Amino acid sequence: MKNKAVELRGINKSFGAVLANENVSLSVERGSVHAIVGENGAGKSTAMKILYGQYQPDAGEIRIHDVAHSWDSPAAAIAEGLGMVHQHFLLARQHTALENILLASQRTAFSCLPFASARTKVERLMQEFAMEVDLDRPVEKLPLGMQQRIEILKLLYCDSQILIFDEPTAVLAPQEISALFQTLRGMAAQGKTILIITHKLKEVLDVADRVTIFRAGRVVAEREVSEMTFQELAALMVGREVADMGARKRPAPGNQVLLELQAAQPRAMGLEHISLRLRAGEILGIAGVEGNGQSELLRLLLHPRRELGSGKIFLCGQDVSAYSTAELRALGLGVFPEDRREEGLLLDSSLKENFLLGRQRAAGFRTACFLNRRKIRAATLQALRDFDVRPPNPEAMADSLSGGNQQKLLVARELAESPKVLLAAQPTRGVDIGAIEFIHERLLALRDSGAAVLLLSSELEEVLQLSDRVLVIFRGKIVGSFSREDLDENKIGLLMAGAEEHSA
Repeated sequence: MKNKAVELRGINKSFGAVLANENVSLSVERGSVHAIVGENGAGKSTAMKILYGQYQPDAGEIRIHDVAHSWDSPAAAIAEGLGMVHQHFLLARQHTALENILLASQRTAFSCLPFASARTKVERLMQEFAMEVDLDRPVEKLPLGMQQRIEILKLLYCDSQILIFDEPTAVLAPQEISALFQTLRGMAAQGKTILIITHKLKEVLDVADRVTIFRAGRVVAEREVSEMTFQELAALMVGREVADMGARKRPAPGNQVLLELQAAQPRAMGLEHISLRLRAGEILGIAGVEGNGQSELLRLLLHPRRELGSGKIFLCGQDVSAYSTAELRALGLGVFPEDRREEGLLLDSSLKENFLLGRQRAAGFRTACFLNRRKIRAATLQALRDFDVRPPNPEAMADSLSGGNQQKLLVARELAESPKVLLAAQPTRGVDIGAIEFIHERLLALRDSGAAVLLLSSELEEVLQLSDRVLVIFRGKIVGSFSREDLDENKIGLLMAGAEEHSA
């Protein structure tokens, strides 16, 4: 490979008895977009953190522009022109975008920061790379897509030549993803080198020039993207053929309505007299660009006593409009929250303790397990094995798991009680194709057992693949309804963008 910007040669890294990277070697050409893919826990993030100086290798060599380097911190890597945009943004939320950009690059008192000259430079970078950002608003008031642009501008302001992105599209709407890819291609065209850690293989095919594939801590392939198909890439990543969930036989839904929302209007703004009915044996998908009322809908269904202003909610035939979340769960409601780290898991607690969350009040479970530590551990271990959570160690901390394994832990907990109705919000956000296949299988099996699933996902492909019916939401209002036989991706996409209404 000519003009190499990055090389890893024979990298080894262990954490205790766990070998995270074994003899990892890869090369990245200057001015290219290079994808790093692999299942959760495959070692790709560890290798990139070694490149960025967060971890030090046990063996091996890092070369930047054909010069060997060894650094003991990200600061040393940054000094050599490397930068990283993390999946969970590292921003001071109460400060403005401009302040965040300056704080990342200056080591001086806040009052001495060169705001005037910095604004001129940042505005030039925004224009050059087509990244519009409101520089004067606090970060906490900006949408996620704009927060990501701030992270990128921090690196460009520091003149980073090698930029590492960890799951860069995990929290972006479709139009924001398209804009990001344009930005990445523009940076590569100017000679910057882009590395993307991702699980989304179709995006690899869309934006990357070359891809390195990790499996079980090793590099198993490095290929030109133009020479690969989606199926070949997926098979290399997981070591087997990946099933097509959309081709699975679908039993007819039952007639029993398990969840009904009647012209509901929440106390807070965000939804407009929304109605829906969810039947037994059905997956009802909600399609929409993120920020159009999906979060408000989830809160309304989970907290009717607090959130419902007008209208009614029925669960399993009962009026639950004044119920608490605990009462809803006792009736058979399960939930995958939108943000597993903030709302679904206690990251500094063990897998065993996380498996108990929300279940400790259930009489049957409490009687069987709650006062018996051995039974609690056995029940947790069985669930970890059944749902392929790696490593299956009940005593491990939740924060030690990869994102996909955190999600599988959450899925294991919620499905362990066989809910009658499941609110599945962003069920596969940030997880790899193997974990996606596994979670999809579980959702379909739950539906086939006669339960009902409300699927809220920012991934239109996921909604179309799994759903028996699809509702389109735009600005808090249902603007389209499609049966499975009537699904039309183009029409749904137009409705998501605010086109005229459609009904099945």
